[in-house]
Amino acid sequence: MIGLKRAAKLQQKKHREAEKLFLAEGEALIRESPEPPQQLFDDAESLRRLSTLKTPTGPVGVFPFLDVPVAGLLADCDRIALLHGVQDPGNVGTMIRAAHAFDAGVALSYGCADLYNPKTVRATMGSIFHAPVARELDTGDFLRAAREAGFAAVAAMPEGEKSPRTLPGGPLIVVIGAEGGGLPEEVVARCDVPVSIPSRAASLNAAMAAAILLYEAYMRVLP
Repeated sequence: MIGLKRAAKLQQKKHREAEKLFLAEGEALIRESPEPPQQLFDDAESLRRLSTLKTPTGPVGVFPFLDVPVAGLLADCDRIALLHGVQDPGNVGTMIRAAHAFDAGVALSYGCADLYNPKTVRATMGSIFHAPVARELDTGDFLRAAREAGFAAVAAMPEGEKSPRTLPGGPLIVVIGAEGGGLPEEVVARCDVPVSIPSRAASLNAAMAAAILLYEAYMRVLP
């Protein structure tokens, strides 16, 4: 039994990490989970305490962490979005949703937004329960392990590089940097191909870039 006081503490990362539990808010999001929540709160007082929204959207469920190990991610996925230092929870959640849509996994480097931040969870629209995610990784170590497992890696760059149509076949890591900062040179140097998405806009946000590149990779394996 998880009481309201204990559940309310899960709004803070230190308590989530200690308990290995997180909150998911909203009937549609909770319904995406293949397993029922460990506890469900749906009365007005509980929603007032637990909701992070001005207008609560429905019940709040308590779920166990969903992390997968790096070895499992590399073994089970042919396409993986590696997010390097993406700090916006909305972007991280949207990228997880794109990964789910295009049958990919997600790797989050140190410095990314917390996977279990309520804003991140909400932005996944339930895909957090479907797309495998490994988190708090060293980017260099992950790329090294991916290469040993037979993956190629492409670095998403703002302009002047190869087209997404040139993505290599086979197991693929799509490396996405934070908006503004992008990818540091040492990360780009560890990738096989730098790619840029042709656009009339000055730039695309990180989540949009990830979605386009994952779609391009996904199209290559469709019958």
